[in-house]
Amino acid sequence: MTLDPYFEPAPGGDGAFTVEAPKIKFGLGSLSELGDDAKALGMTRVALYTDPTVVKLAPVETAKKSLKAAGIDFAVYDATEVEPTDRSFKAGTAFAKDGNFDGYVSVGGGSVMDTAKASNLYTTYPDDFLAYVNAPIGEAKPVPGPLKPHIACPTTFGTASECTGIAIFDLLEMEAKTGIAHARLRPNLGIIDPLSLATLPRMIVAANGFDVFSHAVESLTARPFSHRPAPENSNKRPLGQGANPYSDLACREAIRLVGENLIAAVNDADNTPTLEPLMFAGMLAGIGFGNAGCHLPHGMSYAVAGLVRDYNAPGWPSNHPMVPHGISVIVNAPAVFRMTGPACPERHLQAAEAMGADITGVALEDAGDLLADRVIEMMRQTDIPNGLQGVGYSQDDLEALTDKSFPQKRLLDNAPLAVGRDQLKGLFQDALSYW
Repeated sequence: MTLDPYFEPAPGGDGAFTVEAPKIKFGLGSLSELGDDAKALGMTRVALYTDPTVVKLAPVETAKKSLKAAGIDFAVYDATEVEPTDRSFKAGTAFAKDGNFDGYVSVGGGSVMDTAKASNLYTTYPDDFLAYVNAPIGEAKPVPGPLKPHIACPTTFGTASECTGIAIFDLLEMEAKTGIAHARLRPNLGIIDPLSLATLPRMIVAANGFDVFSHAVESLTARPFSHRPAPENSNKRPLGQGANPYSDLACREAIRLVGENLIAAVNDADNTPTLEPLMFAGMLAGIGFGNAGCHLPHGMSYAVAGLVRDYNAPGWPSNHPMVPHGISVIVNAPAVFRMTGPACPERHLQAAEAMGADITGVALEDAGDLLADRVIEMMRQTDIPNGLQGVGYSQDDLEALTDKSFPQKRLLDNAPLAVGRDQLKGLFQDALSYW
């Protein structure tokens, strides 16, 4: 007997899943309580990470005032790169090494939170840079012990880095996006204050919303935990353990909230009423993929981001060409859903309905197509680029994109069906354009 037929045990499959619940504070004005929270975690000297844009905005000022009121010394690091690189992680680590800090606070998007995670790790347990990086690019060495306390305060709602033990970056020498994944990287507390979203440009809202959606639907449609090979040791059960009953609850609601609010958040002159539900959706999706893991759209996105030549997205401050993360994911998603639909059609149909599609009379075999069509419709309504061609790629790039994505086994193996190299190349082909 199982909670859902999707989790029917498979020979040699895992018989258990773990629940890794982040500690979160959510609410309007909650960032003003940062100082009390830092003191409760024993912080006396804090490394405050942000970026060159956010440092000028109200959330950083709120954070600084709160830390000062609590009597906590701090130093600000505002040189974080948007879509960080190994160069950026190393620079952040150098700042941390020189500061004699006993705690970390990050105020910004996923780039800021991930840079703080990496700086905390490499300062606390110095090692070769690739030692902790996901295999096969790095050694995937486990984090040896507890890190210094970290409070993550997002000013976007897409990455949910405050909920996860994941830090993502571009490895410049390989032109590849990769990351570090370990439960000990998860922040001790995430402070999610919807007031921090007030100044987000509309295209950043769109990309964030689609990143939330993709986190949730990839986790909902991931390989079931019971079909992943059982670990030799229970301590080696991965963060991305596959779809499970706990992650399902969060993901379904996250998809519904995105479907109901994203178009208005991007297109309405006053989008204030939509920001709180979207930030809550980001938190829920973070809980979902923090326990289930993402799969193909994210695995493909790392190549889309890593091989960028000259695309510059409107609304993003950057010192280099960049495909923002949410865009690099969603340009792949419709092609993926058309292929993965038959593997778990009920789940694709649930996702399509939650996103606002009319499922009346739709056959299960059409579920993947229906979900893909609904995503494409919303992409067009929010001015997301038209597939890979919209961010500067062409037929000539398919081999390179495939080569860069195929090593992302942590993500590819989490898909609901096996994907070989030729199939992966076919997905990139199908993702070149949608309209």
